[in-house]
Amino acid sequence: MKSRFLLLILMLLLSACAQNSPQRNPQGKDSDALESTNSRARVHTELAAQYYSRRQYSVALQELREALQADNSYAPAYNMLGLLHGALLEDREAEENYRHAIDLAPQYSEAHNNFGYFLCERRRYNDALSQFELAWKNPLYATPEKALANAGQCALRMGNLDEAERFSNRALVRAPNQPQALVTLSEIQFRRGNIAVSRSLLSQADGQDGLDAAGLWLGVRVERKAGNREAEAEYGAQLRRRYPESQETAWLLSGQYDMQGGKQ
Repeated sequence: MKSRFLLLILMLLLSACAQNSPQRNPQGKDSDALESTNSRARVHTELAAQYYSRRQYSVALQELREALQADNSYAPAYNMLGLLHGALLEDREAEENYRHAIDLAPQYSEAHNNFGYFLCERRRYNDALSQFELAWKNPLYATPEKALANAGQCALRMGNLDEAERFSNRALVRAPNQPQALVTLSEIQFRRGNIAVSRSLLSQADGQDGLDAAGLWLGVRVERKAGNREAEAEYGAQLRRRYPESQETAWLLSGQYDMQGGKQ
């Protein structure tokens, strides 16, 4: 789910900068000067997010340096650095920047959520779930369903279907069509042998904003199990076209149909 997850992060990053990251007022700066500094830091962080989404990582890094030169206590810039270093598999630097963002702004739920996803990807499941909880428990967080859906996905990776189902259902209470939660529930129903229910949930997720690699791979397996070769081929074609470098595409090309979504 990496590709879709990162795109969702970027879509909400800019609003999160304003809503969830209170800044410390550096000694000696009046309010007008602070606002001007934060504005420059915000603009450079927004530009970094755009370059990051295009995988222009070196340019994104330069923009973040400019942001921190304008304001070295701007938490969203450190959150963005966490994403950037994580994409580059520079885990130590990624973790340091996530932690620094949270130190600067303890109620910055987007940083908790992103850090939780990073930790889950590294199989640090309990630490990840703790970060997700810190995110969704913040009453000022505009999108707690994201953290709940990520917790559901992480519990699925742990093999805890009951917990994954509970978190995903809580996400759907907040946002009835949350696509990641729907895909997780579809995967759970597939593993339990409830193919018709799994197909229905997956179709609902697909109707939101298209499926990510994990969702398309699930579609391949669901339709294969149902004996619908035409639909199976269509999901497979989308997977190869949209996510050619994904683990799921590698499984498809090698015929490893027993590989489950959420495995690492």
